[in-house]
Order: sequence, then structure tokens, then C-alpha cells
Amino acid sequence: GLRYEPKPWSTGALRPMEKLEREKCQVPVWAKTTTSPVPQKIYPRAPSDLGGDKVVSNTLTEANPDALSLGEAVHSLLEVLPNIPKEQWKTVAEKLVKSEVFLQAWAEAQDILMHPDLAHIFAPGTLAEVNISAHIDELNGNPIQGSIDRLIVSADKVLAIDFKTNQIVPENPSHVPEGILRQLGAYAAALKQVFPNHAVETSVLWTKTRCLMEMPNDLIINSLQRVSSS
Repeated sequence: GLRYEPKPWSTGALRPMEKLEREKCQVPVWAKTTTSPVPQKIYPRAPSDLGGDKVVSNTLTEANPDALSLGEAVHSLLEVLPNIPKEQWKTVAEKLVKSEVFLQAWAEAQDILMHPDLAHIFAPGTLAEVNISAHIDELNGNPIQGSIDRLIVSADKVLAIDFKTNQIVPENPSHVPEGILRQLGAYAAALKQVFPNHAVETSVLWTKTRCLMEMPNDLIINSLQRVSSS
């Protein structure tokens, strides 16, 4: 048979290791970090979220828990119905709004769309739900991003219209809640950058009273300037 066994190896004489000398080395200037800290990212704010009251009475939500659903329903109807034939309005409206607020929303939307003084708002060539974004000087250059309910652009004028379904309607622009003024101010400031050679105007369509209220430019811009200090 075969026999396996390890063979002893001679380790030999141990030699001391050579002492290594360490050299000091200075990092060159070009290799040092020269970048500044990463600045904090600033996210766009919605024009409707710039602070301030949105309603004349703070008890409105408690008195009408369906106020939010009604507002969303009316907005949807006023966005979609002008683009389809009148005989199809009711059928489309029933598909868009499937909630307990349908009858009220449908009545408001229908009256507004049939109102002769408001016909120009929904005329062919007008724009619905127009997305807009810009860096606003009145907000220290910070960005806003939102959507304008209705926009009318002519040769020398731009009119932005915001739909409001408030159940308590202000008597005049000076009584309009601060939050709405700031929202319109943001729209006006952004549109002025897009249309520098146009006169920029803003209005509120109060759906409950079917009233189109023009907003003074200095009123809404002054309100927008109060955002940074509030």
C-alpha cells in the first residue's frame, strides 16, 4: 500500500524586518474640497396655498360639510361642459358628478353657462385649466405652480378668472378674503412674465351669485407682498 505523511520543512533563520521610514506628505491645494454646501431645494408653492383666509366666515365649513364636494363638482362642470354640445350637457354632467351635490352643482353650472353676461368667459378660443409656473419677485424669487380656471388672451390684454363657490359672497373687492387675493396676485405676477407687453387683469366668478368681480391690480399685488411677512 501507499503511506502519506507531511514532510517537515526547515524554516531557516529568522531575519529582522527592515524598518520602513514614513514620509510626511501634504495634500495639494487642488485636491482639497472647494465646493459649497448643497443649497436646500425650494419646492413650488400653489397660489391657493399662500396663507390667509379663503372664506368670509370661518364657520362655513361647519355649516355646510358638502362645501368642498360642491366646489369640486362645479369646477369640473364649468371646465368640461363648454366644450361639448348643449344637448349633451345633462348626460355628461351626470357622469362627471356622482354625489349628493349633483343637483346643486348642475343648477349653478347650467345657470352660469346660460348667463348672457358671462358668455364671453366660455366663448371659443378661451382656455380652461391653464397650468402656470414662475419665480415670483414678490415671494423673494421663490417659485409658484398652479392652474388658472379660465384664461382669455387678446391682442393686448390677458384676463385670468378664478371660480369660487363660496356660499357667502363678498360685497366688493375690499371684502374678498386675503387667501383669494394672494392667489390672484400670484396669477397676475406670473402672467406678467409670460405676457410682458399685455395688460394683465384678474377677476373672480362667484358661482353662487353668478357675479364676475374684477379685482384691482394694486389690491392683489399688495396682498401677495404680505406673504413673506406673514
